[in-house]
Amino acid sequence: MTTDSLARAGRTTDRALRLGLLAVAVAGIRRRDPSAIVNALVGLAATFLPRVIERRAGLSLRPAHRVWISGSVLLHAVGMLGPYDETWWWDHLTHICSASLVGAAAHLFADHRERNTTRTVLVATVGLGALWELLEYAIHATARRLGLEPLLVTYGPRDTALDLVFDAIGGLGIVAFGDRILDGIRDERR
Repeated sequence: MTTDSLARAGRTTDRALRLGLLAVAVAGIRRRDPSAIVNALVGLAATFLPRVIERRAGLSLRPAHRVWISGSVLLHAVGMLGPYDETWWWDHLTHICSASLVGAAAHLFADHRERNTTRTVLVATVGLGALWELLEYAIHATARRLGLEPLLVTYGPRDTALDLVFDAIGGLGIVAFGDRILDGIRDERR
């Protein structure tokens, strides 16, 4: 395949993943499931972040990087329709995907600032993972106190610990393969 055809395929795949997010939102509306609706729409908004980042940070991402982002948020949104409860490994997969995105951003930041990439990636993935778990707990507890259906569900301390382990695995994947995976992201300011 040529570079142009790969770029076209990446753009087409990214659009298909965005349509998948819209489909999850529609399914959430039909099921009257606010968790699915909110997660799909927030995920859809996240798929537009690469353009903002490119403009603001002067970076140029490849279509594969956009697919990585869109695919990760789609996995999370689809999980709200049942796989989180029905498929034991779904939560682990989504934590690895999300952490790999956080790790990639940390890798690019550390590389740009000529800092220790390994430490920065692991601190970012596990640290933000811990903050996410606290936010998840706070949202869940607040919704329950208000008598509302929580948008995020917590499954207890064991699940939280496992989530952080899989966040670390996502970060370690970036430590091991980040240079290769992130090859092609160019800093247009240099």
